[in-house]
Amino acid sequence: MPGTDPGEAMRVVAGELPDFPYLPELPDRGPGADLTGRTAALLVDIPAEVTPRGWRIAGHPGRDLARARTMLSSDLDVMEEVLDGFRGPVKIQLCGPWTLAATLELPRTLNVAIADPGAVADLTASLAEGAAAHVAEVAKRVPGARLVVQFDEPALPAVAGGEVPTASGLSRLRAVEAETLRERLAQVITATHGYTVVHSCAQAVPFGIIRAAGAGALSFDLSQLRRGEEDGVAEAAEAGMGLLTGVIPAVPAPDAGTARRTGQRVPTGPGDGSAEARQAAERVIRLWRRLGLPLATCPQQAVITPACGLAGLTRCREAGSMLAELIEETGEEPS
Repeated sequence: MPGTDPGEAMRVVAGELPDFPYLPELPDRGPGADLTGRTAALLVDIPAEVTPRGWRIAGHPGRDLARARTMLSSDLDVMEEVLDGFRGPVKIQLCGPWTLAATLELPRTLNVAIADPGAVADLTASLAEGAAAHVAEVAKRVPGARLVVQFDEPALPAVAGGEVPTASGLSRLRAVEAETLRERLAQVITATHGYTVVHSCAQAVPFGIIRAAGAGALSFDLSQLRRGEEDGVAEAAEAGMGLLTGVIPAVPAPDAGTARRTGQRVPTGPGDGSAEARQAAERVIRLWRRLGLPLATCPQQAVITPACGLAGLTRCREAGSMLAELIEETGEEPS
């Protein structure tokens, strides 16, 4: 989310998503609030530090790591206060092992950890232990929560496809074998002892690997899904996995001045929001039909989300509530 006030962000989330709140991330606060730094704060026995290029494994804990841990602890304090007495699902999110290894540099070298299989193994074990401790801490602070743990893996397709650049940028690191990808991902998923989601908003998401790793749900940007990849999504749904479908645009609607210059349409009244929510719900229903899945399972397995990042929390809730109603209009009622 934008901004730097964790209290305000948490209250917005709780107000807009009262049935499924989450712990927001505020990267505008700087290093330590970003995806890699926030997760680095949880690593066990692997300290990290900030460099001009990003995060790097360090020889000992320093002020960068202390700052990241302080911000995360403060965020948990706010969540505990705002969600006091809450009972229901609550989502927290961490950097997945492959994106962490693709963004965390090795010491004494400019290469990222993926270049060293041993470093990846150590990082994964550390992340698994840290994630388990983090889940236990959140459960203690919000005892009525049913935790959903999301592992963000925007770099997973690049790792699988051999597209991660070397330190020089002149070549690419070798693609990681599918079984290794599955094994490391499964290691952190298993460590949480709960319901897990793997999110990637890039193209060519390896849905089969995520399913085989034991995730409870997939989260993806529907606009990035190519026809040849729909079989993987269908197999996941048939296996009972949840599908968090990113259909709400991840950018705000244009203002009137911008719209006039670019020829875009501007919402003009409260009815437009409902129309946008309906269109989002209809996109998910069309996906279900293309996949050949029973429409009755759509409201049970589909969650409507932003395409990537923060956008339209209210629209997500409205669109999700419309799924069953729109399916009923087609004559096929959900069970």
